[in-house]
Amino acid sequence: MNDISVNEVPVNDSRFPVLRRRGFLAVAGGAAGLGALALAGCAGSGPATDTAKGGGKPRRGGRLRAAFAGGGASETLDPHLANLFADVARAKALFDKLADYGPDLSAQPRLAAGWEPNAGLDRWKVTLREAAFHDGKPVTAKDVLYSYRRIADPVKAFRAKASLEPIDLKASRALDDRTVEFVLKRPTAEFPNVLAAFGAYIVPEGEQDFDNKPVGSGPFRFVSFAPGKSAVFKRSDDHWDGAPYLDELEFVVANEESARVNALLGGQIEYAHELNPTTARAHEGKGQIEIVRLLGSSMQGFVMKTDRPPFDDKRVREAFFLIADRKELVDGALSGAGEIGNDLFGKGYEYYAASLPQREQDLDRAKALLKQAGAENLAVTLDTSPVAAGFTEAATIFRDQAAKAGVTITVKTGSKDSYWKDILDSGTLASYRSGAMPIEAHISQRLLTDSTTNATKWQHKDFDALYQQAQSTKDKTARAAVYERMQRRLHAEGGFLIWGFADWILGTALGVKGVETKAPANSLDWARFDKVWLA
Repeated sequence: MNDISVNEVPVNDSRFPVLRRRGFLAVAGGAAGLGALALAGCAGSGPATDTAKGGGKPRRGGRLRAAFAGGGASETLDPHLANLFADVARAKALFDKLADYGPDLSAQPRLAAGWEPNAGLDRWKVTLREAAFHDGKPVTAKDVLYSYRRIADPVKAFRAKASLEPIDLKASRALDDRTVEFVLKRPTAEFPNVLAAFGAYIVPEGEQDFDNKPVGSGPFRFVSFAPGKSAVFKRSDDHWDGAPYLDELEFVVANEESARVNALLGGQIEYAHELNPTTARAHEGKGQIEIVRLLGSSMQGFVMKTDRPPFDDKRVREAFFLIADRKELVDGALSGAGEIGNDLFGKGYEYYAASLPQREQDLDRAKALLKQAGAENLAVTLDTSPVAAGFTEAATIFRDQAAKAGVTITVKTGSKDSYWKDILDSGTLASYRSGAMPIEAHISQRLLTDSTTNATKWQHKDFDALYQQAQSTKDKTARAAVYERMQRRLHAEGGFLIWGFADWILGTALGVKGVETKAPANSLDWARFDKVWLA
């Protein structure tokens, strides 16, 4: 394979076209929050499982070139500023967190060897495993506290700041080099997911300069970085979770999907991030490249604003639940690359209320509910935008489905640049999606009275009280019962019409092995290049 150094890949190189479209993470409100109560054990994972793409005996060697959409000259290797998929993939190669999200979005230990709460769930003792930074210095409790306090800096725009809010960082302390006592502002049963929060990477104490020669504790070491062009890393032979199989890992920028596909087909790269369903169908099974589908990576739906007409009437919301033909939406808007939803976030994730019956289209019942609510011949505007794949297609399909129930929907297409900001406060009905996060985080960030990204305007003090009850419940089975009770209410009268869950699609060269296939985007095993090898 070609050994292309970073200095040999200019921004306009035809082998690695630099695109204009930014590849933002599909996470409304950030992948943060709180997650799973447990005493954590070993986090080491094997090189190949039955969920990994490709088999055979892993072998060492070679450079893998991975193409992502990038952010141009403003790109940084500061892990606390990670915002794009490319940023996160680079960050997890160089750095590590105390915990990360498993396939079911429960917290799995990384730099933390274990965690244990007190009886009141407002103090947690976290024990660090024996791990070292790339300069040989051990990862200590002081590094952890420095990293979290840096993230929480009120004048900085670090994304994980809101996720760390439950921690009283002034009161938290290092008990010894490998033990941190976190003092919390309130009982938090799901505290391990704070440790796994999006962007909560551990860096050496005092570190501020990350773009010249960053020092982390991740599976790869820094070689070179040219913002908007390329980043080259090499294997860390003494990584605590085992040395990667690859000698080197190179990230190249290719913003347009067509550029990533052409580079993959032409042999200039071995891994192409973020392909669309049409591309996947065109190449799947043809013997040129491998198509990898990460199931359930992106929730797809509509938000109904529950604080304003007509959706302040729960009968109207239920009618809209019953108008949706979910299979038609998945087939049409996602080209079949996904599965139907049931108006609940997190299908397949920890605490998901899978026992609730699957909602089906029932136009007669929908019409009857609208009549009861005095909303016959209802007319509403559905805000959408090409900001996300499938948004405009889903809006058109749902408009036609609603017409069969006597509802007139006017589709209004807004700006990609301001869409997410606009829909949080304006309008009554809008297209929406979210990347993977724990169900508890979805609730805390979007469904409580004081949630900062409460797009449905769901504000109920008794619902808030149930959330606090769950957070104060140490027994996991009892806590799961509270979460199910909350989800039953959302399923009956909430403001999220969740019609599907989209696959995230990757492309790899035929010789790339060990790519995990049951890892939603944003989880630990997504972009897990330390467990990938070249056959």
